[in-house]
Amino acid sequence: RDAWTRATPPNALAAGGFLIITNKGSNDDKLVAVSAPITERAELHEMAVTDGVMKMREMESGIPVPAGATVELKPGGLHVMFMDIRQPLKEGETLPVTLTFEKAGTVTVDMPIAKIGAKEMSHDMHGGHSGHGMKKHSN
Repeated sequence: RDAWTRATPPNALAAGGFLIITNKGSNDDKLVAVSAPITERAELHEMAVTDGVMKMREMESGIPVPAGATVELKPGGLHVMFMDIRQPLKEGETLPVTLTFEKAGTVTVDMPIAKIGAKEMSHDMHGGHSGHGMKKHSN
């Protein structure tokens, strides 16, 4: 739920994606991959402060989503990185994103595109709020 991304300047090479994932099941799961039509390469990342320095690293083994838990992907923390994007993301449009979970399979989420530099999803954006815009696909 609450999926969103930011608009990008014309020559940007990357963009971030954010959302809240709740595992309502009784088994632990893991977000293992993400894809979007604007790129061939999307990664799962974590930002953390190490010795006073903010560092970003790829979560190569995925992002754990324990049973009954909620995991928030947000600016400055866990997030999706769309690498080598082919076109700028434009404010007011929506980006379809496919999330792949180890056990739950694929889920498509529509990420509304907020203004450049937005720190959070504005309340007037539509598409990813409260679970709207999500579609489950079976394997």
